[in-house]
Amino acid sequence: MNASTPALACASSPAMKTSGRPGLDQALAAVRAGDTLVVPKLDRLARSVPDARDIGDTLVTRGVRLSLGGTIYDPADPMSKMFFNMLAVFAEFEADLLRMRTREGMATARACGKLKGKKPKLTSRQQAELTRMHATGEYTIADLMEVFSVGRATVYRVLNRAAAGSPSLAS
Repeated sequence: MNASTPALACASSPAMKTSGRPGLDQALAAVRAGDTLVVPKLDRLARSVPDARDIGDTLVTRGVRLSLGGTIYDPADPMSKMFFNMLAVFAEFEADLLRMRTREGMATARACGKLKGKKPKLTSRQQAELTRMHATGEYTIADLMEVFSVGRATVYRVLNRAAAGSPSLAS
């Protein structure tokens, strides 16, 4: 890296939660004064407006430029700062809309009976038979696992639900 050609650091890590974003942490640690941090979209850099401002302020303090979608923004310049904040607001709005629509779609599917969760590994008849076989005392948990081709946790789950008298649905 020579002084006339600043380095380009790319921050295109997969979307992660606000805390514990190792790809972003690595990109921010790699850039130095005079470098340009290249990000395809603002939502890849920050998850909220305050998060975007914090990252922008950190970049200004360190003397790093920011390229969003091919356009270089200088968070120290008032106009660039305004556009950066507007982009952050729209990115957060877009993410919030996506979350809201996902929740609405899942609620609608649940109400229509389409979102039922994982299908049980054993039918209610198989669960009753497993419980009966265990009650005889002739079969160990390992035997029941082998007979019904399920894991230890499933056998215990069926037995616990049968003992509690709850509806039997094993996963």
